[in-house]
Amino acid sequence: MSINPISQISQQTLQRLNELSQNGASSLAGPNEPTTTFRDLLLQSIDQVNTMQTDADSAVETLMTGGEINPAEVLTAVQKADMAFKLMQQIRNKLLEAYREIQDIRV
Repeated sequence: MSINPISQISQQTLQRLNELSQNGASSLAGPNEPTTTFRDLLLQSIDQVNTMQTDADSAVETLMTGGEINPAEVLTAVQKADMAFKLMQQIRNKLLEAYREIQDIRV
């Protein structure tokens, strides 16, 4: 079982968002690399959070069924998945707030 640390997700996400803000949304890659859009970044982050949730669920199931797993690892996996989910909720809230703010702009 491999669980990605939440710090890795947030560091990658922050790095990509910084690149987006500096380079614009048109292209984050060099001439030979594929383009990464904000949509792709968001979908990848959601997939990573989902994977962490699935890994935490399977770790809890293994612990409850008497499998050989350290309870500290299970607790860590559950806490990382919870933190990742809360981070995604905050990102969603900020995106909705920005969308509503844009809607209120009068042209």
